Amino acid sequence: MLYSFSNKSKKLYAYINAALAMTEWYEIKNVEDILSPSLLVYPDRIRHNVETMIKIAGNADRLWPHVKTHKLPQVVQMQVDYGIRKFKCATIAEAEMVAEIGADKILMAYQLVGPNIGRLIDLIEKFPAIEFSVLVDSETIAQSLSASAEKRNVSITAFLDIDNGMHRTGIFPGGEAFEIFKLINKLPNLIPGGLHVYDGHIRDNDFAIRQSKCEEGFVHVEVFIERIESCGMKVPIVIAGGSPTFPVHAKHKNRILSPGTVTLWDYGYSSIFPEMDFKHAAVLLTRVVSNPGKGLTCLDLGHKSVASEMPHPRVKLMGIEQFETLTHSEEHLVIKSQEDLPSIGAPLYGIPYHICPTVSLHHEVFVVENNEVVDTWEVVARKRKITI
Repeated sequence: MLYSFSNKSKKLYAYINAALAMTEWYEIKNVEDILSPSLLVYPDRIRHNVETMIKIAGNADRLWPHVKTHKLPQVVQMQVDYGIRKFKCATIAEAEMVAEIGADKILMAYQLVGPNIGRLIDLIEKFPAIEFSVLVDSETIAQSLSASAEKRNVSITAFLDIDNGMHRTGIFPGGEAFEIFKLINKLPNLIPGGLHVYDGHIRDNDFAIRQSKCEEGFVHVEVFIERIESCGMKVPIVIAGGSPTFPVHAKHKNRILSPGTVTLWDYGYSSIFPEMDFKHAAVLLTRVVSNPGKGLTCLDLGHKSVASEMPHPRVKLMGIEQFETLTHSEEHLVIKSQEDLPSIGAPLYGIPYHICPTVSLHHEVFVVENNEVVDTWEVVARKRKITI
């Protein structure tokens, strides 16, 4: 017996088939055309993250986000389109990439030494409409910056870098810091920018504990600000925190906020900070290259493809709930699992535990829209030098 279907029934049948064939958000339909290992990025999810940043901050003008996570001009442009005009950079190459987009202000979140001081001045001369600023925690560097800027007739905005517990860079907000702040105010060709306070060491899973530690760590900073202002000087801006303490500092309207990882979000942060409403927007594509034994699978996801400075697991493999990492080398990642593992040649998707150094390992990313790779973006600022 032959059956005929109405147009309405055909449409419903097609809809049901399409629904059954729907893939997970990270999967790509044209995966057979994409080499592995590769890094995939999802613009719709990046936009969600940018919108969430602004929602937490209250407005785009309070944001001074870091670009070290993505190193992509397209993501900078996306943020500019949302009204974000200030950016933080870790390298001169990142600063040049952002300057080409046309930001208003760029902060070098790293105390510059050696030839990098001259490179910064080259940037200032090339992009005179942009206000470039640097971090300082040393009288020697403050004097060197001033001398170099005066020699070339430019001005550099300098932020005093405060150490309120991380003990990586910066200076405790006490007597020596006060003298450096005064020096910044006195030296020629330096413009006092304010204070930079990064508390990346605060990573407690419990938000209440994280908030308490953040607030406690900032008490010395507030006392320091009172001391400065009591002597007739001003603290124009306080740039505070990173991604982990971003929601805490956002509660204080006099602080400028500088999250970074939130643009792409990684599995490390999403595991530690589940209350933060950001989406994973970067995924590694890998393939099975060997099944060397029972329960063993070798993936083409070596040190050259996923950041290897973290303890294992360094990647969350989607669809595999439990696995043990046996070896990780330049080109290979060998895992062991009691679950059914994919056959040789099968693709797998993984979310890095640390996205920032993972991006640096890839010269390009594959852009995914509607579960299909539609473009590639060069990771421009993974280079140490672009032109300057």
